[in-house]
Amino acid sequence: MDEFNLHLSSIEDIKEEEKRLHQEYKEKLAELKKIQKEKEYVGQVFTKGLLPIYVLHILSIKPSNGNDIATKIGERTNGLWIPSTGGIYPILKKLEKEEYIIGEWDDPKKKFQKIYSLTPKGIEEYKIRKSLLKPKIEESLKVFKIIYKDLYKYL
Repeated sequence: MDEFNLHLSSIEDIKEEEKRLHQEYKEKLAELKKIQKEKEYVGQVFTKGLLPIYVLHILSIKPSNGNDIATKIGERTNGLWIPSTGGIYPILKKLEKEEYIIGEWDDPKKKFQKIYSLTPKGIEEYKIRKSLLKPKIEESLKVFKIIYKDLYKYL
């Protein structure tokens, strides 16, 4: 093989290696994206599935502002779940738009903080959601126990 063909062969080898590395990179990137999506999904179970009803629950106990709601959830879950106010305020806004809650300024002149409370329509909605969600939560707890047992072999 002359020098020219040897040179072409090494260029082709390099190109093949580049293709292989690029494919490997794309596969690893897809795997990382999948892992990230799974993490986000687990978080969404709480924020999208449980947070709205838990906000209604906290407000059924006592009118509160968004920061206090996050703090109360953190206290009630012994610090295991402390939702961000960035997740709570959009829910409050949505619940207010649906007329399930009403927000009133603690001082209408200063407009420092809004105190949210359930409306009669919100009380009814809370009761409905609570009854609909109960069997789903019970089922989820059973599934979590099975998976936990399978993964960790505890009874």
